[in-house]
Amino acid sequence: MDFIDLHTHSIASDGTFTPSAVARSASEAGLKAFALTDHDTVSGLDEAAHEAEAVGIECIRGIELSTSTEDLKPVHILGYWVPEGCDDEYFRVFRHTREVRNARMIERLNGLGIAVTMDDVAFESEGKALGRPHIAKALCRKGVVRSIKEAFAQYIGSGGAAYVPREPLPPSKAVSMLKKLGCTVSLAHPMLIGCNERKTEEIARSLIPFGLDAVEVYHSSQSPWDERFLTGMAKKLGLLATGGSDFHGGNKPEVSVGRGKGGLRIGYFVLDDLRKSRVLNRLPV
Repeated sequence: MDFIDLHTHSIASDGTFTPSAVARSASEAGLKAFALTDHDTVSGLDEAAHEAEAVGIECIRGIELSTSTEDLKPVHILGYWVPEGCDDEYFRVFRHTREVRNARMIERLNGLGIAVTMDDVAFESEGKALGRPHIAKALCRKGVVRSIKEAFAQYIGSGGAAYVPREPLPPSKAVSMLKKLGCTVSLAHPMLIGCNERKTEEIARSLIPFGLDAVEVYHSSQSPWDERFLTGMAKKLGLLATGGSDFHGGNKPEVSVGRGKGGLRIGYFVLDDLRKSRVLNRLPV
């Protein structure tokens, strides 16, 4: 069986590999295709696609947009087949909510007597989309904590002393924007939203009128039980399945390109089904 990975991140957001290195890693892993899906930015796509062509692997141009429900549950939306030439400023609104959150967490850290600045955080990133992993690295560099895991547990993870939720941005907005670009749109890692099965299904169902096409059935955070539930939910709602490792390089060392936790691997049939749907709807592949 041929394998793929439709959920990877680079230094364009909160990964530690360059887009080129992600492409090479996918090729070295023997994958037939991969998607680069950085958070709230498409700035790494051209580099990834160029390297993918050089090493002979298919690159799906993607993105992962960060939104939330009214009660601040995190909902991430994946878009595939982002058109070439798409202006990164098209997604500026999503990066803005991230920037506001970063600034408020730094303020809280300062209030706790921890001297960290936005420049310290930016130093840890080569991309546009700064996030909590970069704050965690800055705290490590300053000796405040010994590891990224400790930074999240004590300060910037949910329940941490400096944690701030993102400003609400409805997932319907992300789905609509991606559909206008002609993307195939998937609900990312549904079980990480933190809802029960009934509410998770309600969220997916509510996004269908805006153009939701699929659900990320296969993901490193999801158990075989989760996969069975999501497979059934997708079938019930008439949605396709997507899947990926959620590779972040050194920020998630237990995950490699093409292989998630628990030996997760995604068969090429997943991408084949997505492609068939696009052909049926006369969309470019």
